Order: sequence, then structure tokens, then C-alpha cells
Amino acid sequence: MANVAKVRAPEALALSGEPLSVAEVERVARGGLPVVLGTAGRERLLASRAALSTALRQDEPLYGVNTGFGSLAKVRIGADDLREVQRNLILSHASGVGDALPDDVVRAMLLLLAASLTRGLSGVRPVVVERLLGLLNSGVTPVVPERGSVGASGDLAPLAHAALLLLGEGSARWQGQVLSGAQALQQLQLEPLVLEAKEGLALINGTHLMAALGALVLADAERVFAAALCAAAMSADACRGTDAYLDERVHVARGQLGQAAVAARLRALIEGSQIVPSHLHDDPRVQDPYSLRCAPQVLGAALDGLEFARGILERELGAVTDNPLVFEPRPGQERSVVAAGNFHGMPLALAFDTLNIALTHVAGIAERRVYYLLAASSAENRLNPYLSPSPGLHSGLMIAQYVAAACCNELIGLATPASVANLSTSAGMEDYNSFGAHAALKARRVLERVSDVVAIELLCAAEALEYQRPLRSGPGVEAAFETVRAVVSRRTRDRPPAPDIQAIRALIAEGRFRG
Repeated sequence: MANVAKVRAPEALALSGEPLSVAEVERVARGGLPVVLGTAGRERLLASRAALSTALRQDEPLYGVNTGFGSLAKVRIGADDLREVQRNLILSHASGVGDALPDDVVRAMLLLLAASLTRGLSGVRPVVVERLLGLLNSGVTPVVPERGSVGASGDLAPLAHAALLLLGEGSARWQGQVLSGAQALQQLQLEPLVLEAKEGLALINGTHLMAALGALVLADAERVFAAALCAAAMSADACRGTDAYLDERVHVARGQLGQAAVAARLRALIEGSQIVPSHLHDDPRVQDPYSLRCAPQVLGAALDGLEFARGILERELGAVTDNPLVFEPRPGQERSVVAAGNFHGMPLALAFDTLNIALTHVAGIAERRVYYLLAASSAENRLNPYLSPSPGLHSGLMIAQYVAAACCNELIGLATPASVANLSTSAGMEDYNSFGAHAALKARRVLERVSDVVAIELLCAAEALEYQRPLRSGPGVEAAFETVRAVVSRRTRDRPPAPDIQAIRALIAEGRFRG
């Protein structure tokens, strides 16, 4: 779901330590918005580094600074080896497998890492952030395998692959080429970065892959959900359903926020329909199927799930998820370097598991409406079976429903929560992991399948609406219909539906449906 329309944006995004927005993440990751280190951000970094230097001079054991990592934390590292242990950390942790992450995800991950460091609790020098921003602004993108994070001690493996590039190691993509890390730095006219105490750990010990995936998925999910509302409204009128289920009093009686919001939007889309009053009387149908009648309840619950996930993600976009954290020394506080667990991904893992379930229901109820449209089981619908121009001679959109069903079957597996099964790591020291990265990676796949199903419903609903002519639906539905018809013509004979589905899906990705 990448390659969305670019939005006009300011000349550059300045990192000051303030939270990022989902829109800013998308503009940098996909739109190429430049990023700079702001004055306030630089001051935070300098103060944090000074605090860490003060703590180091006290010669106390500081986790990950002058000790080993994970279950090796009891091993003390000598002053002469502080740089080497940070470099070794990056090299040893770059052990990911699987396909390379898309460039937009890696760019979002680099942005979130830089923004977190700039909040001034990680103890790194400004040059570390500046090097990360140099990658973003030059279009040099590290090659990062997608698998390897357990989502609890930070997204260690993926972030280590990204950090390799700063050392002149690993590989990168630039202008369609794959370069070695050394070649990439030559292109940028930079020497490999020599990491100081704690800087290697700070580069990899955060939730930045999870949050990057989540931010981009939520940006796309907004567009998909809007299209799903358009599809639901179009289907309701296309099969001559009643609009009684949208009565505002019904939804006030339930009191669920998402349900009320969806009902209001569906009412607005259908408002002004000539089709609804045309069958208001003498229609033997008493109630429509759940896929029509309960759309506000089902899609409203999904909207509540999406909003829950968005709230968690937006808070993460202002977070520091490093360990240990470095605070400025203050009277009465014994420690300025505090080892804790902000790297744990459970808040995001639960949010993405919820998001995946919510989106799966968006597809599931859409597939049921596709089935209902194509079954043409009621004479009152005034639809041909499978919306075929000549049933029997032409199969129409029969197999489009099969494809929607196949997508929904895949979604059943993808919606199984990733966060509920635990596997321990680091010799038992890291004994409860979130697997939030897996949940977030699944969310991308979930969104792809949901987009396919919603595109199929829009294809079928637009075709079914033709059978109700010359009557017209409400202006909102008609606008969505015209959007579909801009890329897909009415069926007068059989032709492959796949190109039509892909064309509508591209419209969804561009945010062309205003649900």
C-alpha cells in the first residue's frame, strides 16, 4: 500500500524532541520530505551526552555502556574497549533473515530512531543523529531483512542491519542500485562512524521497526476504511436495501462511539437517494441480511479498534524506547543512568493484534455483501445472477467472490494474535517477549488483503448500481461510483476482472474514496 499521492509539505521537518505525527512519518518515508536536527534537539543531545560522561567517570557498572549485553551484563568492559564493544554489538546483532523490508518502512524506521535519540535520554552525540538524517536526505536506504525481532529487547536485528551502514558495513539501495556499505559512504563522502560508549546500543535498542510499520499501516488503513464505507453504502442501495438500520435513534440507544460514527457516515453517503423511496412500500422483505443491517455495528467496532491502535501508536511516536535511559543529574537522585524496559513492545504488539482483527472484520463483512450482490437471491433486488449481462453465456463476476473468500481465509490466519505466545531469549534473561514486530509485519499483509476485498466489493457494487438506473443513489455514493467508473467500465460481456480489481485498489491507495 505504498506509492500514495504526495502531499504538499514544509521544506523540512526539524527534529526538536517533540512527538512526530503519522502524517509526518508518511511524508518523510514516502514523500521524501527532508529532515534536519533542530536547535532544541541538538541541545538535548549535548546535555544527555554530558550526563552520560559524568556517570562514566564515577566508574560504576552501567548496563550496555561498560558491561556486556543481555545475559552477559555481569561482564565488565574496560575503558579501552568501550568503542570496540559498541561496534561488535552492531556486527553481531545484524543476523536478520527473510526478504528485505520496503524502502518506505526502512526510511520510517530511521526517522523514528533519529527522533527518539533527539529526545535526549539516550546519551548519544549529535553526529549519530546527523548521520541517520544524512541517509534519509540522500535517499541511501539500508537493506534490512524483515525477520529477526522478538519485539522486546528492541527491534535488535533489523536496527542492527540499518546501523551497519553507518560503520561502512552491510548494504544499501540508492537510485535503483545495491551498494556495499563502504560504497554508500563513499557516495555520501563520509568516513565510517566510530561509535562511542553506549551509542551502538542506543541505535538498536528501541521499538522503531514496529512503530514505523504501524505508522504506515495506519496511514493506509484510513484510506481503506473510507473506501470500505463507500462500498457498504453503495452495496446497500445497489441491492435495494432499506436505510432504516441507519436511524440515528438506534445508535444513540446502543451508545457505542464507532457504531454511531459509521452510521452517520453511511447516512450521509446515501442521503438523497432516489432508490430508497422507490421500494419503500409493497416490498415483501422485512429485514436485510446482517452484512447490510449490521454494518454500523461491525464496522463501528472495527473503527473503535483502529482508534485504539492509533492512540497507542501516536504515543509511541513521542516516546524514548532505549535502555538504559540517561537523565541529567539532580539533587536527591542517586542514579542518572537507569536500566529499565521501555524497549518492550507489548503496547504496540497488542495494538497491532487488535488492528489486524479489526481490519479482518472489515474484509469479512464486505465479502458477505459481495456474496449477497452476486447471488441475486431476491427478485426485489432486480439484479442478474453474478451481475452477468447474459447469465449462463457470461459468468459475470462469479469468481470475484471466490477471490474475496480466498482473501478472507488468508486473513483468518493473519488475524491470529502474535503477542499471546511467548518464547524466551538471551539465556532466560529476556524471558517474556512481545513479538510485536511480527504483529506489525502481519498488519501490512492484512491491509493488502483487506484492500483487495474492498476493491472487489466496489467493483461489484458499482456494477449492481447500474441495474437500478435511471434512479440514482445519494451524491456521496454517486461520487464513489464515478470514481470507480473512471477506471472500470460496465460489463457488457465477460472480461478478466483482475485488472479492474487492481485499478480500483490503486484508487483506494491514493485515497480517492471519501468515506
